[in-house]
Order: sequence, then C-alpha cells, then structure tokens
Amino acid sequence: MLSHQETKNSAFQKHYDNYAWCSQRAWIEIDIAALSYNVKQLRQLLSPHTQLMAVVKADAYGHGAITVAQTALEAGASWLGVATVPEGMQLRESGIDAPILILGATHTLEQIQAIAEWQLQPTLSSPQQALIFSTALETIKGSSPIPVHIKLDTGMSRLGTHWGQASEFVQLVQGLPQLQIASIYSHLATADSEDTTVMKQQHARFESAIAQLKALGIAAPCLHLANSAATMSDRSLHYDMVRIGLGIYGLYPAPHLNDTVNLRSVLQVKARVTQVKTITAGSGVSYGHTFIAPNNMRIAVVGIGYADGVPRNLSNKMQVIIRGQRVAQIGNITMDQMMLDVSNIPGIQAGEVVTLLGKDGEEEISANDWAEKLNTISWEILCGFKHRLPRLALT
Repeated sequence: MLSHQETKNSAFQKHYDNYAWCSQRAWIEIDIAALSYNVKQLRQLLSPHTQLMAVVKADAYGHGAITVAQTALEAGASWLGVATVPEGMQLRESGIDAPILILGATHTLEQIQAIAEWQLQPTLSSPQQALIFSTALETIKGSSPIPVHIKLDTGMSRLGTHWGQASEFVQLVQGLPQLQIASIYSHLATADSEDTTVMKQQHARFESAIAQLKALGIAAPCLHLANSAATMSDRSLHYDMVRIGLGIYGLYPAPHLNDTVNLRSVLQVKARVTQVKTITAGSGVSYGHTFIAPNNMRIAVVGIGYADGVPRNLSNKMQVIIRGQRVAQIGNITMDQMMLDVSNIPGIQAGEVVTLLGKDGEEEISANDWAEKLNTISWEILCGFKHRLPRLALT
C-alpha cells in the first residue's frame, strides 16, 4: 500500500506529466507501427536460424530505449545491445528479460557486480579484462558463471583482441570457471562503403580466427559480425546473429543500400510557432545578424533550438515543413528558438505545428538530409536530441 507521501508524489507526477505534454513547445514522435514494421522487414533478410539483436544504446539512438526495446522484441528481435551497464539496468528495471549484451568496455568491481546482479552479458576485449572479471566474480557471494562475449579486432582498431590471437584468448577464458563463453564477434569498419575491399578483408580475418578455434576442437556457441549495412548487403556475413541499430529506426546506412529492404522512418521532430511578426527590409535576424531581410517579411518564431539538439551549424541552411510546405529557417539558431520565413504562407498563427524532421503532406525531411548538410552521419543527428524533448509513442 502506498504511503501518503508516495500517493502525493504519484499524483503530482501524473499531473506534471499531463501538464508537461499538453504545454510542450517541442517534442519527438515515435511511430511504433513503423518500428515494428522495420524489424519484421529486416528479419525477412535473415535465415530462420539467424537471430536479430536490436541495438538500443544511447537511448535507442534518441528514440527511447524502453519503448523501442519492447517493440523490437515483440516484432521478432531476440537480443538487445547496449553500450553501458546503466543502459542495461534501465531495461531490466522496466521488466525486460531478454538477453542484453553490453557492447562497451567494463572493468570496475561495481560494474561487474551490477552485471552479475542484473543478469547482463559483458563483452570481453582482452585477456586482462577476462582476468579482472574472473577475480571479481570470485569475491561475489553466490555468483554463478556469467555469459561473456569475446570481441576480436579484425580491422576496426577499437575494442577487441587481435584476430590472430583468438585461440589463446578463447582458451584463457575457457579456463576461468567464473566465465562462460556465449559468443565470439567482431565489428566491421566499412560495411556502408560501396568499396567492399576492407569488409572482405575483415570477413576473411574473422573466418581465419574461427578456423583456428575449430582446429583446436573449439566450437563457438554463437558468431556475429554484421551491423545494419552488412546485414543489408551480404548474407554471408549474417552468421548466427546480426546486430542492427540504424536500420530498425528506418534509416539506411548509405544510399546504395536504399533498395535492399523497405523501411519506414520512425522518428519525427516537431515544435510550435510561438510568435509571428512582420519585419522590414534591412532588418537583421537573430544573433550576429547573419540574415538581413531583403524585403518586408513575415517571420515565425519557433520554440526549439540547439539546446534541444538542432545543430547551430544548420543556421541559414535548413528547411522545415509547415502546412505541408517547405519554408526556410533564417538567422542563427539560438539555444531555445529559431526563426522561419513564412512570407509565402498567409495566416500563420502562434501554436501551429512545425515539422523539423518527418513528413507533413507530400514533403519529408530526414536525419540524412541534415547529416548531408553538416558533412556528418545520421547516427549523430539522431543521438543529439536532448531529453527535454519528450518522446511521444504513437500507436
């Protein structure tokens, strides 16, 4: 039974959540049906024995980890991938019991204790890390062997033991009673490139490492290598599992992969017009007056800015959609606001909805569009949206 204070807190939170939503100046919409559709479409690329890991690190690329994880599992994913221990704990606290792989590095006693307690599965990238885990687990009362995943470096030059030392690494881990090998994997550095030279080299190195183990009579329980791009481009890279991040969110890792599978965008970023005004020719707009009105103009102020995750470097370069029409953003984007040229759309009023990313009518703007203008990648755009933008799941 809830105490008086707990009841009071719960009522306040519900009131606050309702108020916060209805009063929002800006928000993110997550299309649950599109997310489910994408997972099912990607599963169709796989053989029946190949599992799909939904990568939900970085709050599911800004989409909301719990909602995405639950939806992906219902749609056919069987594993979840995160980067950190707290990300895994958050999923467990929400009631998710699917296997969760921590893709990042973990070393400290506190991290290892949490991994054991929350039944998470760590990546082991070096013999030293394996020994640290084994020693730490011996000090934890009642701990049973934990599943671990061996990471090999086949050319990414990030986490992992050199592929040529796979047999020594695996044999070391096999000899540690507190650890149980659940999989062996590596990560591809150039799977999204049309030039497959490096990807094929990494594939060959991974195969060589597995051959080393087979020669010693060691059979890996699970092998995985493919990310979204590799999953879309080459079935020989699928092995026992694929790890898909960007694809489940409805974006393609590269243009040449656009026809490999039909995906739907999941995320939309929206905001409201907060004021509409007329400025005269010669008026400067926003900090630094980087935009000077060439004639009398109607401008709309919109309640979203770089503190919400709209890159300031998009200033004077981006368009948004209002009433199904594209309009230009003008002046420097500020911390909480931006300005639009709405001269060609009569009657715009405060409170109207502006689509920054997503579709309105026949017009659509994607994270790839922003990334292209900024000479970056769509992953960075998606991960940049801040938590003061509430995520609204649309079913």
